[in-house]
Amino acid sequence: MSTTTIEWTESTWNPVTGCSKISPGCVHCYAERMAKRLQAMGQPNYRDGFAVRTHDHMLKVPFGWAKPRMVFVNSMGDLFHEDVPIDFIRRVFGVMESTPRHTYQLLTKRAGRLARVARSLPWPPNVWMGVTVEDNEHINRVEQLREVPSAVRFLSIEPLLGPLSDLNLDGVDWVIVGGESGPGARIMHKNWVLEIRNACSARAVPFFFKQWGGTRKKAAGRELEHRTWNQMPDTSLGEAEPRFPRDTGRGPRP
Repeated sequence: MSTTTIEWTESTWNPVTGCSKISPGCVHCYAERMAKRLQAMGQPNYRDGFAVRTHDHMLKVPFGWAKPRMVFVNSMGDLFHEDVPIDFIRRVFGVMESTPRHTYQLLTKRAGRLARVARSLPWPPNVWMGVTVEDNEHINRVEQLREVPSAVRFLSIEPLLGPLSDLNLDGVDWVIVGGESGPGARIMHKNWVLEIRNACSARAVPFFFKQWGGTRKKAAGRELEHRTWNQMPDTSLGEAEPRFPRDTGRGPRP
């Protein structure tokens, strides 16, 4: 387990590490930079750098967490990468199903493979499934997410690289938006963000604004229209009830 500074979660768990680039949002991948750094430090899970690797020893980790926590699964890779065997994906889902005290958040850009294998996986209510959508050219990932029987379906629109004029929020329970950060960061325009925020407000979909990004992301901050947006899905109402925004008012737990 690793604590994290990612604003919308509390911990990370990486039974899979490594990935490969498939769309414009991958160009300045933070995980690739971090993997190379960890490789240089001698971290055994990254001995092969950013090559896709599965780690059996990591599957036992969530069983040792006594207190419930929000967990981002595979912050350093993509569980649905084509090089990850379906049997290993099922084992990861088995761990999540066996530890219902935790809430697991999964993200993928490989929405096609996700949709193909979804029906062969268990979908307990503590598993939230999301896809990354960086521009209007990849909006089809949202359609594929709608095929997944997850209790919570969410979008990570980060880095936002252009307007999402065709965004349809049917079946979407949560939206995260953020600008790119780090070396070579591409600009995110305010009107792109406001269009998404307004669409979420109109549909009562929780909206989380992660960051403006840039080469100095801390200086750019997280405020949009003079406030922070930390809305999260309210799953306390149960799967059969409508879910409306709640503002957590908190950062990640140490």
